[in-house]
Amino acid sequence: MRRDDRYTVKGENFKKIPGCLIAYWVNNQIIFHLSSSKKAQDYGEAKQGLISSDNSRLLRLWHEIDLNNTRWVPYNKGGGFRKWYGNNEYVLNWYNDGYEIKNFFDDQGNLRSRPQNLQYYFRESITWNDVSTASLCCRKVNNKFAFDASGPSFFPYNNDNLDFYLGLFNTKVAQQFLSLICQGLHYSTGHIPQIPVVIDDLGEVKGISSSCISISKTDWDSFETSWDFKTHPLVGFRMSGAYAWGDAKPTSRISSAFKAWELFAEGQFDKLKANEEELNRIFIDIYGLQDELTPEVEEKDVTIRKADLGRDIRGFISYAVGCMFGRYSLDEQGLVFAGGTFDKLRYKTYLPEEDNILPIGSADYFEDDIVVRFVEFVRTVYGNDTLSENLNFIADALYPTGNGSAQEKIRRYFLNDFYKDHLKIYQKRPIYWLLDSGKKDGFKALFYLHRYDKYTIARVRTDYLHPLQRKYEAEIKRLEMLVMATDNARDKAAYRKEIGVLQAKIDECRTYDQVVSHIAHQQIELDLDDGVKVNYEKFQGVKVPKDNGKTEKMVLLGKI
Repeated sequence: MRRDDRYTVKGENFKKIPGCLIAYWVNNQIIFHLSSSKKAQDYGEAKQGLISSDNSRLLRLWHEIDLNNTRWVPYNKGGGFRKWYGNNEYVLNWYNDGYEIKNFFDDQGNLRSRPQNLQYYFRESITWNDVSTASLCCRKVNNKFAFDASGPSFFPYNNDNLDFYLGLFNTKVAQQFLSLICQGLHYSTGHIPQIPVVIDDLGEVKGISSSCISISKTDWDSFETSWDFKTHPLVGFRMSGAYAWGDAKPTSRISSAFKAWELFAEGQFDKLKANEEELNRIFIDIYGLQDELTPEVEEKDVTIRKADLGRDIRGFISYAVGCMFGRYSLDEQGLVFAGGTFDKLRYKTYLPEEDNILPIGSADYFEDDIVVRFVEFVRTVYGNDTLSENLNFIADALYPTGNGSAQEKIRRYFLNDFYKDHLKIYQKRPIYWLLDSGKKDGFKALFYLHRYDKYTIARVRTDYLHPLQRKYEAEIKRLEMLVMATDNARDKAAYRKEIGVLQAKIDECRTYDQVVSHIAHQQIELDLDDGVKVNYEKFQGVKVPKDNGKTEKMVLLGKI
């Protein structure tokens, strides 16, 4: 009871709060539910999962591996702040029923990993992030996952009601109780089971929760870092607003596809926000907390993404590169190739690169230059009549300000920023690897990790690096003739400047050729199970002799 500036509370009420916390502001309804209502532990069990002790040995990001290899299983590891569905990023080495995990001993014979609660692996559950500076965020997990200590899970006794418990856990009501139950940053397996559970409006809550899960899954799967990714939204929404492979007449403008995607994503966002507010309202009424809580949800707490022009155009470009390498196909939905036998027959509308090498030049020195291939991709998806309009739209989304034609801006992106974005998207475990001669941009090219073979680097050297040097030399001769042919001082200066730029590229390529040659002769083979980091290092750290008799340590690939 509050009187002026004082709270008067019966001392025995504190005993009804877990841990006997002195929370004088807590009203009687909260105390009643903490002391008298059933708890989550009456409806299920909360368990911690594996403590691996060596993630680099036992875990991989899913995109690193050959997906045909059945030794790896989906692994729930917590992740960022996200509700309902998602954060499915890792796989665990479960070869021979987890033999390596169960027999991972140190030199003293002690088991390094802690494979606890194995009987709960591969069961439907609700997971949350063990450490959080924000509110509790819970997600539904299917029965194909193992799980981590940092991704603890709640296993209902009756899975028919799992969506009900998930709906409750993601409300302000559950957070209100947790603010009393948990005083730190860890939402542990001891805290979640203490949340009071009052089962009411069962069907309605389950229906709304199911809708939230579906919306969140659609959002997660709209980005290529999901293993259930189907096609990029700007390709899917070219069908006059009908998401993916619809029967409607396709639009010929990427701006229209973006607008359709933007409206769809906005609608999904608003629907999820309304769903969460409705769940808050239902549970506020069930628990009688109308004087304590309001149902409104702030936009920053809705954990799906709205459309973002810059991000989505960069994602479209990434998808296009995936089609160039055959990771994706315009003729099929989803991931088409990530290891195994490469089948050319799965690509008809847009053919992938034959040799798995895409040069990135300062000009289109090769027929399969990445900008040339990208322009052809845009033409294939949207048609020839609107090609210039679409390239301008893409270029302006990449660089809203600055000079240059659309193709010049797109080339600048591939030369300077594409790989940086790729590293961010793939968490510094890239699947497209960048051959990079250095700061002069003498030579750059990409190849796809899952199509690499021991002859790839040799092909880079003979089919691209050496021919490019000859092209530079020919261009220098042409410019020298122009210098001789003109009396205009300004033109002479411009030609000589370009000659200097090209000569610097040649010098850089000659030095880089020593690195490429050294690696090519090794005919390095990769084991995708080792992961990107281990395999990447096999191409780095080559010692190149200098003119002064010393050696310089150089790398073949762009740094990650």
